[in-house]
Amino acid sequence: MPRPAPPVAAPPRLGPWSRTWRYLLAVGIGVVLWLFVTADVASNSDPAHAGRAGAMVLLDLVLGVVATALLPLRRRYPVVVAGVTALLTAASAFAAGPAMLAMVSLATRRRWRETLPVAAVWVLASVVYELGYQGTSTWGQGPWLLTVALALSALMVGLLIATGSYVGARRELLASLRQRAEDAERAQESRADQARQAERTRIAREMHDVLAHRISLVAMQAGGLAYREDLTREQITASAETIRDSAHRALGELREVLGVLRADTDAVPTEREAPQPTLAELPALLADAVEAGGAVHLDVTGLPGGDRAALAAVPVTASRTAFRILQEALTNARKHAPGQDVRVRLAGAPGERLAIEARNRVAGGTPVSAVPGAGLGLVGATERAELLGGALEHGPETGGWFAVRVWLPWPS
Repeated sequence: MPRPAPPVAAPPRLGPWSRTWRYLLAVGIGVVLWLFVTADVASNSDPAHAGRAGAMVLLDLVLGVVATALLPLRRRYPVVVAGVTALLTAASAFAAGPAMLAMVSLATRRRWRETLPVAAVWVLASVVYELGYQGTSTWGQGPWLLTVALALSALMVGLLIATGSYVGARRELLASLRQRAEDAERAQESRADQARQAERTRIAREMHDVLAHRISLVAMQAGGLAYREDLTREQITASAETIRDSAHRALGELREVLGVLRADTDAVPTEREAPQPTLAELPALLADAVEAGGAVHLDVTGLPGGDRAALAAVPVTASRTAFRILQEALTNARKHAPGQDVRVRLAGAPGERLAIEARNRVAGGTPVSAVPGAGLGLVGATERAELLGGALEHGPETGGWFAVRVWLPWPS
């Protein structure tokens, strides 16, 4: 079975001027040809055939008007209109103008199965017209004139088909470029949406890491004031000052995170975003955890040299990620196991990986949360580790322990 022809895209809508100049050109060519034929027949016709010549001139005009009236339908019925107007040229020189426009319009579809039969009809109609025209005029009669007319007709049809094919190819090119521009615009909008979503996720993660740590301190310290009735006036004042300082730190860190949203796009990066903490700030993080209650034991014997100085060799991205994950682990320990000791262990070497472990006992073996939370902290920490090419696992262990273990790449 023959393959069906591919669908032809609808031609673009024409504006008022585009339609007007096409019709004016077609009618103008037809009128010029009709006047030329009328003048030639009037001056060179045989007196014996004067009535026949007058009838042909009148018929020529009528058929030309009919061909012009068919032009508005050429886009809806391109093959029919082009074929009928080409057939009318067998008896009308006027119809040649509208037939040209119909042929060009048909050729823009660039379907040879439609164009070639209409072109053959046009050439045959030219031969028929030439034979009838020679019968009414004494000028240039002879077979040579028929040959010339046939060649000129074929050349004209070829030029019309070439013009229509060029117009059709240009329309397809413009449509393709327009489609590509629209696709590129949609892709750009999609990338912008993804970038905005990624930025919102990053900011939300930073806000969670920062505020959850500070607010958990405030909640633990405020809870101590609420339930401790044996505190002296000085101890209550000291606890209140600690709570105030922690709240001020939380507000300050919140301003730093939100400053990213308010900063101008052309601002210097160091002015737009405060430096993110790394493992160099680990002592301050552990000191905050101790203030909230419970001891924190740090083991760095697995690092090169067995001291904290080796943390300076950890790449900035890995160091920042490790700090945030440890911050989340300590925050969870204060939420779910208040007052329990936390054991933090760091190990690894350049060229291998950085291993981090945070373990704390859980009272009764079951986590107890004194501070409400969304339960998404460790989910975000896992995402951080995986984005860096590492891994994170967490969960309860035998003996009433809860552990968070992280592995991050440590390039040499």
